[in-house]
Amino acid sequence: MTAGSRIRQLDASTVSRIAAGEVVERPASVVKELAENAIDAGATAIDIRITSRLGQITGITITDDGCGMNHDDARMAFTRHATSKIRDLPDLFSCTTLGFRGEALASIAAVSRVTIVTREKGGETVSGTLIVNEGGRMVEDRETGCPDGTSVSVEKIFFNTPARRKFQRSLPAEIALISGIVERLVLTHPGIAFRLTHNGREKIAVPGSGGLMDAIIHLFGLEIAGQLLHVDTGTPGAGIRGAISVPDLSRKNPYQMYLSVNSRPVFSRNLLAAIRKAYGTLLPQDRYPVVFLDLAIPVTEVDINVHPTKREVRFGSEEQILATVTDQLRAVLESHRLIPEKDASRAAGHREPSDGSVPLRYISSGPVPDGVKEPLLRERITTERQLRLTETGPATSGEGKIPDLEIIGQFGALYLICRTPDDDLLLIDQHAAHERILYDQIGKWPSFQDYAQELIEPVILTLSPREAEMLIPAIPTLEEEGFVIEPFGIHTWAVRTVPVALGRQIDPETVREVIAELIAPGFPKGVDPAEQFRRIFACRGALKAGTQMSPDQCEQLILQLRRTKNPFTCPHGRPTMVFFPKKKLDELFGRT
Repeated sequence: MTAGSRIRQLDASTVSRIAAGEVVERPASVVKELAENAIDAGATAIDIRITSRLGQITGITITDDGCGMNHDDARMAFTRHATSKIRDLPDLFSCTTLGFRGEALASIAAVSRVTIVTREKGGETVSGTLIVNEGGRMVEDRETGCPDGTSVSVEKIFFNTPARRKFQRSLPAEIALISGIVERLVLTHPGIAFRLTHNGREKIAVPGSGGLMDAIIHLFGLEIAGQLLHVDTGTPGAGIRGAISVPDLSRKNPYQMYLSVNSRPVFSRNLLAAIRKAYGTLLPQDRYPVVFLDLAIPVTEVDINVHPTKREVRFGSEEQILATVTDQLRAVLESHRLIPEKDASRAAGHREPSDGSVPLRYISSGPVPDGVKEPLLRERITTERQLRLTETGPATSGEGKIPDLEIIGQFGALYLICRTPDDDLLLIDQHAAHERILYDQIGKWPSFQDYAQELIEPVILTLSPREAEMLIPAIPTLEEEGFVIEPFGIHTWAVRTVPVALGRQIDPETVREVIAELIAPGFPKGVDPAEQFRRIFACRGALKAGTQMSPDQCEQLILQLRRTKNPFTCPHGRPTMVFFPKKKLDELFGRT
């Protein structure tokens, strides 16, 4: 390097820490890498123990009963790019193991203190090996007594990279991330027994003695398992195995779409889109199914060397594979009667195949009537209760913003068709309109807690381990917002009180989705929590699309909309009404 040069080569210590950051982003990354190594070692049981103190994870220990290592291999395992899984570049394109780069242990050791205790199964020596590596430096190496297999303990995580430690999430969020990783490994390797504990408290325990459905039942409960369709289909280029939900079971976002390729948990937006496409109009545009799918694809058609975390993959014949996924899953859906059941006795595998006599859609009571018809008494009472909740009495803030309207009819139990004094046409979205009304009303409450009510019947929620970890620290906040939630068993909770905006009779799925939105990591940028609560409750408590309304209820809704400060949009910015001038309609029909 010449005098005055500004570019210089980094020292080996700095390089190792930077490289480690690509693989080990957070404690959950440590769990992922070490658990995958245990799977590759042929383990039949994997025990994961997490310890924490003062809101920080202090230790991670993963023990397996796999093949173990001899002394020389154990020392070599701490060397970057030292691996038993590939030998040269061609091996990379036929690799079937979860790991292959030989980076994990070296990267973890570069930013923590790692103790490995291992003994090779069927090895020549009676004793095992104990090695301690701190910050990439070997500090202890000796023989020790231990069973076959490997145990790796990680302490002082990020002790020499304080910037990375500073930007870790809260302890509940980190435990939730770890639970999510273990969930995916359980689903992709249901024949392996997994156990996850935090400070001695069991979070996940799966015996590994069954198949995928047994794993789903352990993690998500019988209720979800009972709404799944078995999938075992595909082509020689893309086999598809697992389970997908009936349309009656869906989520607001794709967080419960579990995908893997050749038993490797992956993330692929294109795959998610292909699966969603298979459902077509069976689901609303903003809903996603619950799926547990593994794609069996020739290894030569999969590029797993895309990202250091190995979660993203690329396909050689991507368009063909995605088309196969869509077509095959659509065929599975078409082979079942998909009439929504409200009976809790439904179970996977007990759905009759369609003989063509039942169309592939939800059965309705008949065509939507023209004009405004009287709803059924039960529907009328429910709608009346919702409108009574938002009846605020005389107000003038929005008066005059909406012209006098004559209600012509209701279209699709969703839109009110109205005529103005000037003979113009106005369409009102009844859900968006009532959402705006309820949003303004909630804004006047001193607190949600003051407007809470006990449910006629408690709602019982069965959550996955990850969802449960997210819920526990959020319970005090939820109580401030009007919820009373009590433990009701393992990963099961009883919701006894909800904000009055949600009504006194509410289905478990609505409560699940409200809570899921409230406990999701963070809030939209620029929106404070109180504002977020107002929007969520307004949306969930408003009249739903498909609500048949009587003429006087339509009038009542419009009157309440007039009294809002901004009657033209819902809290999310969608329009509550659309205006069609008569002059424009005349132009469309060539009358001008």
